[in-house]
Amino acid sequence: MELTQDWDKTFPKSDKVDHRKVTFTNRYGITLAGDLYTPKNGKAPFAALAVSGPFGAVKEQSSGLYAQTMAERGFVTLAFDPSYTGESTGEPRNVASPDINSEDFSAAVDCLGLLDNVNRDRIGIIGICGFGGMALNAAAVDKRIKAVVASTMYDMSRVMSKGYFDSTTAQERTEALEQLGRQRWEDAEKGSPAYGPVSLELQGGEPEFVVQYAAYYKSKDRGFHPRAINSNAAWTVTNPLSFMNMPLLSYIDEISPRPMLLIHGEKAHSRYFSESAYEAAAEPKELVIVEGATHTDLYDQMDKIPFDKITGFFNDNL
Repeated sequence: MELTQDWDKTFPKSDKVDHRKVTFTNRYGITLAGDLYTPKNGKAPFAALAVSGPFGAVKEQSSGLYAQTMAERGFVTLAFDPSYTGESTGEPRNVASPDINSEDFSAAVDCLGLLDNVNRDRIGIIGICGFGGMALNAAAVDKRIKAVVASTMYDMSRVMSKGYFDSTTAQERTEALEQLGRQRWEDAEKGSPAYGPVSLELQGGEPEFVVQYAAYYKSKDRGFHPRAINSNAAWTVTNPLSFMNMPLLSYIDEISPRPMLLIHGEKAHSRYFSESAYEAAAEPKELVIVEGATHTDLYDQMDKIPFDKITGFFNDNL
């Protein structure tokens, strides 16, 4: 692995934290790349946070912003690229898995728990957008995770298998699976996976939330990064397969008695994901709706992301 050592984030570097690149390996032997942020002030051992997301993003974008900000507030933080994406390894490129990507969070907990300046009994995680669902899934199975925050959360298994607002019919689902099966034959014959068109290349007439995604991922003044799938590439065509019948949040109630904080924008098209997760989860749980915020506002808008609330949550629960 040749990791970029230059500061190539989509946000300014803080003078309140130290930063270095790290690597660690998950249970499947995939080596993940991360950015480790450590407070310059404060006393070890620190509480620690692993951060990832959104779906199709890299650690130089939203997750890194969250990680650096929480390090300024006294936590050791690790923003990482999920398997098969960014600077992390895994072939083929640009593929996701509800299992492997949940495991990525647990591997990040492994990494944090081995650091001399971290109290391994005080580790939490933050998942953003599609990795909010992965974070909740990881927290349910990995009891080392003492608290979890999911910001502007997407349940990727639900939206891929059922469509937005569960609108996909049984016939449409069958047809989609048949098409994915045919694509597998084509990929097998070719010896490599087919990829979709470059993400978020707007043609006009797209829903407003898609326009908002493009405004983040395609703008060099905001969130564009050349390694991000959503900025400059595409997922494999068969990427939805494992999400179609492996529901991420089946065991969300088993996060309890450890606390869960869900954060979502009032005007986000995806708000119903957090509301449904909140209803299914057991106490202790909290759902914070940010007035006036859209889905992507919680990626990078510092006046909308409730960092004071997140900080208080982890201070109280780690």
